[in-house]
Amino acid sequence: MAKTVRDYIRTIVDFPHDGILFRDVTTLFADPRGFRMCVDQMLHPYAGQDIDMVVGLEARGFILGGAIAHQLGTGFVPIRKKGQLPGTTISQEYKLEYGEAIVEIHDDALKPGAKVLLVDDLLATGGTAAAGIALIERLGARITGCAFIVDLPDLGGRKVLEDMGMDVHALCAFDGA
Repeated sequence: MAKTVRDYIRTIVDFPHDGILFRDVTTLFADPRGFRMCVDQMLHPYAGQDIDMVVGLEARGFILGGAIAHQLGTGFVPIRKKGQLPGTTISQEYKLEYGEAIVEIHDDALKPGAKVLLVDDLLATGGTAAAGIALIERLGARITGCAFIVDLPDLGGRKVLEDMGMDVHALCAFDGA
């Protein structure tokens, strides 16, 4: 039987805290067939659409975003943790399980009206993706879709993004946290 993207993802128990089942996509990235399958399946719903830029969320979204941008023939823009970009940036705070974080994008990274595909490896609570969407929209760009490898539906991130009017695509889902 042919492997699916989900088959390449390993689960690490009690990482980074007790009770967490960490969905590790590095095993997917390390396998050439698995990685190609992943990239092809992530971009498939958006092939033929007029996408100007792929935006990836730190850090695994960079790996995916670069590969997807290459396949779509677009550029790539990173959204990074605060203090990691060298130019003038705009920032967005968001809530974490225990506290808050800030992500940034260069203030000239996207042109107003640009059509953007947002990518990351995993959709959990939706906080990081929602912050990325806010940054993209503040620059006047439009989000065509949000693509992820893994959705953790029990954590509600898909609903958060869909309630923001986003088209959400995930290759697989895992129950639990």
